[in-house]
Amino acid sequence: MRQFKKHMTTIVDIAKALNISKSTVSRALHEHGDINPQTKAAVLEMARQLDYQPNLLAQSLVKSKSNTIGIIVPEFLTYFFPTIIMGAQQVAAEAGYNVIICQSQESYKTEVANANVLLANRVDGVLISMTRETKKFDHFKAFERHGIPVVFFNRICDEMNTSKVLVNDYEGALKAVEHLIKNGYRNIAHIGGPPALLITHNRLRGYRDALEKYHLPFKEELVVHCNLSKKDAIHCAEKLLNLKQRPDAVFCVNDPVAIQLMLVAKKRKIDIPSELGIVGFSNDPISEVIEPALTTVQQPVADIGRSAAAILLDTIKKGEDYSPVLKSLKTTLIVRESSKRLPQ
Repeated sequence: MRQFKKHMTTIVDIAKALNISKSTVSRALHEHGDINPQTKAAVLEMARQLDYQPNLLAQSLVKSKSNTIGIIVPEFLTYFFPTIIMGAQQVAAEAGYNVIICQSQESYKTEVANANVLLANRVDGVLISMTRETKKFDHFKAFERHGIPVVFFNRICDEMNTSKVLVNDYEGALKAVEHLIKNGYRNIAHIGGPPALLITHNRLRGYRDALEKYHLPFKEELVVHCNLSKKDAIHCAEKLLNLKQRPDAVFCVNDPVAIQLMLVAKKRKIDIPSELGIVGFSNDPISEVIEPALTTVQQPVADIGRSAAAILLDTIKKGEDYSPVLKSLKTTLIVRESSKRLPQ
C-alpha cells in the first residue's frame, strides 16, 4: 500500500526554493513595506506553487487572536440551522473572520467534545444553540473562564450572563393559536418540544394564554412533548389522534413535527382542515409545497445568524467594556390551507 508523507509547506521551503532568508519570506508574506516589490511577487508566486498555508494556530499564539469564531448547532437535518449558519458566515466573512462549524447531533456528549475542539483551536468567540439533552453547562462556562465570549441563539442557556438572540416565541405561539380559534376550532391541542428548552416553555405559554384570552379550557391531555425526532413526532401525533375526544386542531412546536402530524392524519383519512386544523412554526420550505399547504409562524432565520454574529464580533471588539444584550426578533403568521376552516 502506498504511504503518504505528511508535509505542510513552511516559510523554510519557500526560502530554500528562492535562495533567500526566512525573515525575507516572512516579511513578504506579511506585506511589510520594506520588501522589494519583485521579491514580494516572487515569494507570493512560490507560495502559490508550493501550496503554502499559513499556520493560523501558531499565529494566534503570537497575536492572542485567531480571527476565527466557532458555531455549535444541534443538527443539520432541517433547513433551519444551516440557514442560520449561512447568515452568520456572511457577517463573519465581511469582518475578515473564519468560521469553524460543529454539529452536536442532539447529543450532550458530542456537544462537550465540540466545545473542547473549539477551545483547542483558540477561537475568538462562539455562537451556540444547545442540544435537547443539555442540562449541565460547564463546557460552555469553560469559554468564559478562558475569556472567550459566547452568544446563544434559538436554544439558550439562562444560567450564563451572555448575549442571546431569540425570536419572540411567545408572541408567535399566541398568534398561531388565536388564528385557529378565529377559524372556529375549539378543542386545540399542542405538540411541544423537549421540556429542557426555553422555546418549549415560551411556545407553550403562548398556547395557554391564547386559550385563556378566548375563555377556552386548558386540558392537560391535549399537550404532549416531542423530542423533535421524526419517530417521536409520529408517536405524539398518534397519541393525540387516539384520544376519545380527538382535538379538532393542533399547534405544533415546529414545521417538521406538524408535517408528521399531517401525514399521520392523512393515513387515517382525517380531512385537513375541515376535521383537523394544523399550524406549525418556522416556515420550513416543505411547508409551502405539502398538500394542503401548512399554516406556520415564520421566523427571520438568516437574521438570527446575522444578528448573533454581529453581536459576537462587537463583543470581541469591545472586550471587557461589553455588556450582554438580549435581542428578540419578530415572527409573522403565514396563513395557508391547513387551518382555513372558515372563509377568510
